Amino acid sequence: MSKFVVIVFPTETKAYEATRALQELHAEGSLTLYGMAVIAKDAEGHFGVKETADEGPLGTAVGALVGGLIGLVGGPAGVLVGMTGGTLVGSMTDLFNYGVGEDFIWKVSKTMLEAGKTAVVAEVTENWTTPLDARMEALGGTVMRTWRADFEDEQIAKELAARRAELQELQAEYAKANADAKARLKAKLDQAKSDINQAEKRLQTRLETMETELHAKIAELEKQRAAAQAEAKQKINQRIAALRADLETRSGKLKQAWALTKEALAA
Repeated sequence: MSKFVVIVFPTETKAYEATRALQELHAEGSLTLYGMAVIAKDAEGHFGVKETADEGPLGTAVGALVGGLIGLVGGPAGVLVGMTGGTLVGSMTDLFNYGVGEDFIWKVSKTMLEAGKTAVVAEVTENWTTPLDARMEALGGTVMRTWRADFEDEQIAKELAARRAELQELQAEYAKANADAKARLKAKLDQAKSDINQAEKRLQTRLETMETELHAKIAELEKQRAAAQAEAKQKINQRIAALRADLETRSGKLKQAWALTKEALAA
């Protein structure tokens, strides 16, 4: 499982030194770097993106995290005001889908309160935390981590399960209804099937997106392994094995939900 890291520096210069250090850590195999961006807080307290994550499947998650952080932490008062008022809206949806919680956002917002602060935002896989911590702390950085968790898979599977249950209840009711009741239930059945078809499309899109991203990550790891030294190769092999297992588990659950949905529609 990968992690999101946000590393806050007092100056932009130090942040860009950190991006080079992250690339060096990737090259030596201490970690695998999937995507990276740089954000900064100006003298007026507003956030801006200094360096965007790469386009494509490897940069999507970091792009979402950057957008969410700027949307919530951005502005003079930032997310602290929103949390004090008990309201977190908008960008939180994307962040929660990636498993980024309020405590992590709170920590980032507090660390970046001062104008002029710059942060490196990245997605990495690491076996040990020490190599990253040592390099970043030597540059004056404050390192914050949170595990990435893809809750969207679970949400889609739960939605389909609920839709299937609703359809099956309507089908059972329809089978025992008289002619007048069947006329009314027919519209409900048609709507339930339409809702399932829409949810099924979201599942299919999610499955394709997830598989594309994980295959891209595996390709990046294999590329990294080819250039690594013997000791690093072993760590990278462990990351590849874990990612392949994750791909099999997650795609299997979504495909199972898809198959059950098709059975319900065919009934």
